[in-house]
Amino acid sequence: MTKPRIAVFDFTSCEGCQLQVLNMEEQLLELLTIVDPVEWREAMSEQSEAYDIAIVEGSITRAEDEERLKAIRENVRILIALGACATIGGVNRLKDLDLLGDVGRRVYGDDADMGQLESAPVKALHEVVEVDYKVEGCPVDAGELMYVIRCLLAGKRPVRPDYPVCVECKMREICCRYAFNEICLGPITRAGCGARCPANGTWCFGCRGLVDHPNVEAAEAVMSEYGKTIDDLKSRMLLFGGNQEITP
Repeated sequence: MTKPRIAVFDFTSCEGCQLQVLNMEEQLLELLTIVDPVEWREAMSEQSEAYDIAIVEGSITRAEDEERLKAIRENVRILIALGACATIGGVNRLKDLDLLGDVGRRVYGDDADMGQLESAPVKALHEVVEVDYKVEGCPVDAGELMYVIRCLLAGKRPVRPDYPVCVECKMREICCRYAFNEICLGPITRAGCGARCPANGTWCFGCRGLVDHPNVEAAEAVMSEYGKTIDDLKSRMLLFGGNQEITP
């Protein structure tokens, strides 16, 4: 039986999510027994115009990148967004808080007006094309990507958690970060990471994006209990996908 052909592409990102996949070691070898990588700049020199599944990392920050992403979408059966930059825009959205021209001058100085350095507001992949599946996080959990791929090959739809990180904290009996006078995004952030940051002694940074219907009343109750406000919570959201709106 012919193995599904997988191509990995990247746009504006640190490529850390791809490195997570490369670091899978034995799991990666197992993955190669069920799929056929045909293009992956981070790991191989070969290229191909024929593939079944595209795994795309990074956010879209230039008009020419939009056209490239659309071409990938037209050529593929399944498109998977990999990591926070691809799923919600990620840290790259910080530049949208300032005038793009000012950002360019701050980074490139006198060369900011060069045509090839033109930049546009940051977009997640789904803001440009249809995305079939998302693997959230910064960086992603390689095991979660393996789970998604295995489900696809088995003809099953992967289960995507739609409850907040707070649920995972309670399941693991992790002390709430608000008890340490920290502002944690756990009440509104999509679970699936196993509450990795709170488990390691820090607040949730929101890298997995919002749950589909954040419980704003519950979040407000937590803020009130610890003397915080929703505006305090929103200020923490600027790091990852700062344009996300907290709506009931």
